[in-house]
Amino acid sequence: MRGISVTSGDIMIMNSDYKAFKLSDSFINNYKRKRAPFGFNGLGELVYMRTYSRLKPDGKNEMWWETVKRVVEGTFNMQKRHIDSHSLGWNPWKAQHSAQEMYDRIFNMKFLPPGRGLWAMGTPLTEERGLFAALNNCAFVSTENIKDDLAAPFTFLMDASMLGVGVGFDTLGAGKLIVKGPNASRQTETYQIPDTRQGWVESLRLQLESHFLGTAPVEFDYSDIREAGVPIAGFGGVSSGPAPLKDLHDKVDEILGNSAGEPISITAIVDIMNLIGKCVVAGNVRRTAEIVFGEADSQEYLDLKNYEVNPHRAEYGWTSNNSIFAELGMDYTEACERVKLNGEPGFAWLENMQNYSRMNNGPDYKDHRVKGGNPCLEQSLESYELCCLVETFPNNHDSVEDYLKTLKYAYMYAKTVTLGKTHWPETNRVMLRNRRIGCSMSGLAQFISNHGLHELRTWMSTGYDTIQKLDAEYSDWLAVPRSIKTTSIKPSGTVSLLAGATPGMHYPESRYYIRRMRLSINSPLIPALEKAGYSLEPAFGSEDSTLVVGIPVDVGEGIRTASELSLWEQLSLAAFIQKYWADNQVSCTVTFDPATEGDQIAHALDYFQYQLKGISFLPRLDYGAYPQMPYEAIDESTYHDMLASVGRLSFGRIKGEDVVAEKFCDSDVCQI
Repeated sequence: MRGISVTSGDIMIMNSDYKAFKLSDSFINNYKRKRAPFGFNGLGELVYMRTYSRLKPDGKNEMWWETVKRVVEGTFNMQKRHIDSHSLGWNPWKAQHSAQEMYDRIFNMKFLPPGRGLWAMGTPLTEERGLFAALNNCAFVSTENIKDDLAAPFTFLMDASMLGVGVGFDTLGAGKLIVKGPNASRQTETYQIPDTRQGWVESLRLQLESHFLGTAPVEFDYSDIREAGVPIAGFGGVSSGPAPLKDLHDKVDEILGNSAGEPISITAIVDIMNLIGKCVVAGNVRRTAEIVFGEADSQEYLDLKNYEVNPHRAEYGWTSNNSIFAELGMDYTEACERVKLNGEPGFAWLENMQNYSRMNNGPDYKDHRVKGGNPCLEQSLESYELCCLVETFPNNHDSVEDYLKTLKYAYMYAKTVTLGKTHWPETNRVMLRNRRIGCSMSGLAQFISNHGLHELRTWMSTGYDTIQKLDAEYSDWLAVPRSIKTTSIKPSGTVSLLAGATPGMHYPESRYYIRRMRLSINSPLIPALEKAGYSLEPAFGSEDSTLVVGIPVDVGEGIRTASELSLWEQLSLAAFIQKYWADNQVSCTVTFDPATEGDQIAHALDYFQYQLKGISFLPRLDYGAYPQMPYEAIDESTYHDMLASVGRLSFGRIKGEDVVAEKFCDSDVCQI
């Protein structure tokens, strides 16, 4: 096997005879004038307009009812194509009823698809080009078989990142491949890089294989790549020009040139992966995310972010979160000394990931093929596997019975995404077998404050059992395998802001705070903010091209703040959720006081290593206030004064706002 092909065109799926699924006009008319229940005093609506409201062909932006319509119709079209293509019998009446119920529960934010789904589902990206990979949040790829895979792990990460999928990878390929270097005796080959995603990825493949196989040197012609500043259709944003790609090529030549004649090293693998992340980010199209897993006893790996040892990595080492494959019973002391300084490395217990579903029973070994996880570590994943997440909000429900109904449609969305094949054969092979999904919960801090931990346990246990019954029923209907895993807790981010929920299992830094967002000075969203009385000011250091708006937020009465929870309580909550809800994993970043709790981390891991699959830490450090912080804690009086000074925010029909979509885990914790 030489690796996955990335040179073929995108999958084309349109059929002129196909009759697409549509929600009834009479049903949709009921929602056109309804005010969506966006959370946090207009913050949720601002995030939606800035991040997920796509431009329509007429140049106007979607309103919430239109986004939900696009997403629901796209979901049921995926189901319909699958059912029709397998002659399984599509029931249009039943589909219409289910779609209307899904629509209402998304509209009222009882559950939400991931940011990627809000952004891509039902668009030409999926409906016409068949790029279903863009609906998935995150992925993992192992370098363990690099001798056979060669460039494939690197090109997979680049291709997925350019589609907005965050990718985890490991360093197991270190030492397994001799870097031969290009054969200078052969005539140099020129590759004219097409101005496409596939062209960029293919250029990296050719370059890496010339170094790995000792084939002819490759030089690149960048003349077809559009100039910087040109809009990019489909994905949004503007072109960066060829500069980021050229920089990647130059740096890869330098790294592998220095390794010629030697086995590929841990540092070289991570350098190349990190440089790919830097290239994608510098491409000015989207953010991405990376996590790398390495061996706990490798000094070379542990020093990757020690920029005194590796000064060359300071330029791009920030592009990944670095974790170790922790072994049960290991001595955590040395790793935790590093954690006390900057929060890294994180810890992933591969044995627990492979052996357990929820950690409330004995091992079931269902995931024995798992090799790692995604950048926010809420999904156990095999190599080349993707994951689709969906977010539910228990605190937006009045009863467990209502929540169980929501779970049906949240599950249905995620399961439907598994029907979409990708353009990577290795990925399809894994995903068609596993059908892995991640039904998540957010707003848990609010739910616990309002209902208590015992009630959460009831909702989690009952909800998990309900999802297993649904998976048996719908897998049979779709004639596909049951999902190997179904539940997780993602860290969330902007999606939870839409619904007025705290992210995942995390507690807020303050009950009252100012959430600041940056907008172009020409954004069509600004007049509505000004009319409602929100204060806008020039962004610090932006040369008058960007404005900052601050919105007062109250996360709710009785909510404890992150600083009030000890590291032990945070670990206990993560273990509680891993026991009663998550058969995948719980994304948890434990914040701690380095002075009073830093020396307790190793002891805590001794206890919790048998209850968790992954965990990360972040020291609470007082860096001091700086201008226009994204989050600024305020007191109750300041909050009410700010709230009294603004009126009702209404964007109405906006035209021309080019969204900047969150395209993977939807979390500030994970993204570059």
